[in-house]
Amino acid sequence: MKGQGRPRGRQKRLAALFPSGAGSAGTAARTPFVVLIVVLLGSGLITLLLLNSALNQGSFELSKLEKKTDELTDEQQALQQDVDAYSAPGALERRARRLGMVPGGSPAFLLPDGTVRGRTGPATSDGAPLSTSAEPSATSAAGHRAPAAPAVLSPTASGR
Repeated sequence: MKGQGRPRGRQKRLAALFPSGAGSAGTAARTPFVVLIVVLLGSGLITLLLLNSALNQGSFELSKLEKKTDELTDEQQALQQDVDAYSAPGALERRARRLGMVPGGSPAFLLPDGTVRGRTGPATSDGAPLSTSAEPSATSAAGHRAPAAPAVLSPTASGR
């Protein structure tokens, strides 16, 4: 009797593992899951393809903008060199002389108490340079101003 009970129990266990009538039902239950997985993988691949193409398009636009920036930087540097050339002391002097300007004479200074220090003179068109910024002036070399004859203007003399 023991020998007959064993095959039955074994058959039940095998039948539970491999149901004979549920083979088509198991395949039908798996079909939606497989379709879902395929759709998810396909949509993921399409999304990656779209993302990759958008990044490539952005990369091309970035390189085009960098090239434009380099061109504009070169143009800015060329314009800055032109401005520097026009603002150089020698160029300013040549343009001023073409306009008929002449170097000014020695300046006179009006002090806070109303006195005038220095004497002005007429401007002449001799070949003197407009500025001598490369050479120190006599006043800065000595450390003090040379004494000048002070001229005093009274309020009545100035026309007030």
